[in-house]
Amino acid sequence: MTAQPRKIIIDTDPGQDDAVAILLALASPDELEVLGITAVAGNVPLALTQKNARIVCELAGKPQTRVFAGCDKPMVRPLVTAENVHGKTGLDGPQMADPTMPLQEAHAVDFIIDTLRREAPHSVTLCPLGPLTNIATAMQRAPDIIPRIRQIVLMGGAYFEVGNVTPAAEFNIYVDPQAAQIVFGSGVPLVVMPLDVTHKALTTRARIEAFRNLGTEPGRMVAEWTDFFERFDMQKYGSEGAPLHDPCVIAYLIDPSLFEGRHVNVEIETQSELTMGMTVADWWGVTKRPANALFIGDLDADRFYALLTERIGRL
Repeated sequence: MTAQPRKIIIDTDPGQDDAVAILLALASPDELEVLGITAVAGNVPLALTQKNARIVCELAGKPQTRVFAGCDKPMVRPLVTAENVHGKTGLDGPQMADPTMPLQEAHAVDFIIDTLRREAPHSVTLCPLGPLTNIATAMQRAPDIIPRIRQIVLMGGAYFEVGNVTPAAEFNIYVDPQAAQIVFGSGVPLVVMPLDVTHKALTTRARIEAFRNLGTEPGRMVAEWTDFFERFDMQKYGSEGAPLHDPCVIAYLIDPSLFEGRHVNVEIETQSELTMGMTVADWWGVTKRPANALFIGDLDADRFYALLTERIGRL
């Protein structure tokens, strides 16, 4: 007897790597049932992230997927965006037609709350790929949903790789550190994909060409997106390619054996402007603070890209 697919909500700010993560999820219905996609301001403003989420659903041939617009700015701080990485649309690279599928009328936060109240306890996993504003706002507004969440698997933070937007902070956490503090302090089981692991999921010529050689529209788009945002990281880090951060979240849900990590305590810095949004991971267990996250540190990059290519080839 095969297991039922795991019910997930993808919370996202697309972004080329977010787009690849969404495609991976929509291409894996045996493992994952995407209840909805909630958009948040992050890589680009909300008007673009909700539009980009719909573009990606149509590219996947899944226009029936429900997409909700959420918070247009962080809980406390002004919005910081990343057009320098993702381009002015967030999906720069190939020309993309505007989506024809509708945006849902409900607010993303209401959708998250209503879904967690309606579905069986511990049956829904939240998959945040951007700043944690929508998730933390839902927790604040409806604390009764917190014990109902099965797990939160998120892309964010860094420890050994420190920061990518400031010397100390990773972008998703830095954009809304107050939201991250709420989520990391919620008691929900967390799996964290920090830069420490995503920087080991680097594109290479061969990996990008494998997407292009699928001969499909989704394969071509993934190749063109990775071509586009690769240039930024190669210039910045002097690396061979660019990390595909967000697909690590979805890949973990499909095959956790791809990854290795440790159960550790992770605290979010919200007091100091110098280190605002830093994820302080107690990797060596020096604080006696209880572990609140499985903090991933390594992955099998070849198997990760093989899974990605095979699944995107199904679309």
